[in-house]
Amino acid sequence: MQNEADEYNASKIVVLEGPQGIRKRPAMYIGSTSSAGALHLLFEVLDNAVDEALAGYAKNIDVHLTQDDTGDVAEVRDDGRGIPVDIMPKYNKSAIEIIMTTLHKGAKFTNDTYKISGGLHGVGLTVVNALSEFTEVSVNKDGKSYRQLFSRGVPKTALETTGESESNGTTVRFKPDPEVFPSPRFDSAQLKDRLRYLSFLNPKLRINLADDRFNAHEEETFFSERGIEDFLRYINKDQQALTNIVHEKRLENGIVVEFAAQYVSSYDERLESFVNNIRTAEGGTHVIGFHAGLSRAILNYLAKNSKNGVRVTGEDTREGLSAILSVLMPNPEFEGQTKEKLGNSTVKGLVEATTYSMLSRYMEEHPADAKSMTEKAVNAMNARESAKRARELARKKSVFETAVLPGKLADCIESDPEKSEIFIVEGRSAGGSSKEGRDKQTQAILPLRGKILNVEKASDERIFESAELNTLVTALGTGIKETFNSEKARYRKIVIMSDADVDGGHIRTLLLTFFYRYMKKLIEQGYIYIAQPPLYKASAGKAIRYCYSDEELEAIRNELGVKMEVQRYKGLGEMNAEQLWETTMSPANRILKRVSISDAERANTLFSILMGVDVHQRRKFLEEHSGDVKFLDV
Repeated sequence: MQNEADEYNASKIVVLEGPQGIRKRPAMYIGSTSSAGALHLLFEVLDNAVDEALAGYAKNIDVHLTQDDTGDVAEVRDDGRGIPVDIMPKYNKSAIEIIMTTLHKGAKFTNDTYKISGGLHGVGLTVVNALSEFTEVSVNKDGKSYRQLFSRGVPKTALETTGESESNGTTVRFKPDPEVFPSPRFDSAQLKDRLRYLSFLNPKLRINLADDRFNAHEEETFFSERGIEDFLRYINKDQQALTNIVHEKRLENGIVVEFAAQYVSSYDERLESFVNNIRTAEGGTHVIGFHAGLSRAILNYLAKNSKNGVRVTGEDTREGLSAILSVLMPNPEFEGQTKEKLGNSTVKGLVEATTYSMLSRYMEEHPADAKSMTEKAVNAMNARESAKRARELARKKSVFETAVLPGKLADCIESDPEKSEIFIVEGRSAGGSSKEGRDKQTQAILPLRGKILNVEKASDERIFESAELNTLVTALGTGIKETFNSEKARYRKIVIMSDADVDGGHIRTLLLTFFYRYMKKLIEQGYIYIAQPPLYKASAGKAIRYCYSDEELEAIRNELGVKMEVQRYKGLGEMNAEQLWETTMSPANRILKRVSISDAERANTLFSILMGVDVHQRRKFLEEHSGDVKFLDV
């Protein structure tokens, strides 16, 4: 007899309408329900305000952050035209209520009201409303002020007229719902990054931020006169320029292609790409077209003016390139609601042709810059060929490209990467304690000898000849450079476990530099962690407590009394296997910090200053920040 629960018929079909479906599967619309998801709600509201600026109406945007006992509250105000408030006869509801409560509606499905916009799917404000504890929308329009209140996607009041107004605009005030978001907080660093680049992409748009959270008041204004040219100067402020800034803009077939480019002394490419003010972190057809147009312009110039460029590749032409690419277009096709990759196939050819034409003309008119660009490409070609020879040599004399795991790796029994983790430690003593104290089923240990190579100022040739990096890459299983594949990672948790002293911090920074430059995808996918070993062991009689900060030590001192004994751990080797397991490796007790790239610009700048070749910049940074040091081993 068939169990009723096993039956599959029409009675099993559940229809979730309106905000119910959004609240049931919020990650489909905003990526996640972490703090990043809460911030995404704020970005959706911001995008609508910026679209009014793109349409030529809004000149000012004000963002105000406050908080209550359970989370943050955001308010976004613009001086655009104001959301329509008139009644839609088909629904017998105001346009503002339809916009706030109904999916796939709005003025952006045609090009009549917004020829260019970032919001495209008609879900932005509906999603914000559905996932917020409350949403308050105020509109100034046609001489009057209006207001309507919502909660979790449902209207709580009818649209009401609240008075007279001499200005136009929209204000949206909302609070991410604690029932949906475990931590409904807005990350100020990510928000400032967004506001900053929006001001660069929309010259003369003034964005004011006021933050009244955490019992403090902070204000900052974001404004740019020259747009993406200012943007490029900002991200290159700590770089040594090899050329002037090339800034070009052209309207072609209803699509605006604008880029600012400059070559710097770095060995990496830095390209920030945007479509309709939306950052396309994963690139897309516009980036492919830009790369193709730039490479073709430089290769053609080399062919006409040099005999040495025949072996230069497109990748060579991008070494040291720092660029901003902004495309404004009707009807962009983004992959996914989070809009990180452009998919329009026709854009590639248009951007390629436009970039090639503008850059070719610039190089003919500026021969000094053209010479620097081509010399940079030829140098990259020489370095690439040298690295290839070194790689072939390394392949012959090392285990870099072999399936044989390094002998110093104490691997785990588990073969499923999702259930496996590896601890990267330094030194024999720490390696011994961690091997003895680990859970052999799921935890692998890789001890490294001393400090690894500083890859920030090392050629590929030296990297491929580095025994310790060979060991690390082989243990992780991902390969490197052309062979890198994050899906082949043998562990989904890669934990840097270094000593809590200056040397340990240096080792940690070297490893993070390597991961950031050569295995960035592992950071983006959330595989890299930093272990937090205790700084102190506090003992009073039989009571033993471990402290992870000076503040925690002081609190325990007040609890246990002043007669307690304190041991300052300077190295993991000072702990026995049981202590290391209990404090740093046990999933039940340990503290792991996941490494993320929430602000790539800040991370890129810091790595370049602290680990790069410019000694003057590093000295200046250390002098300016020496007062921030709270503890330094001597």
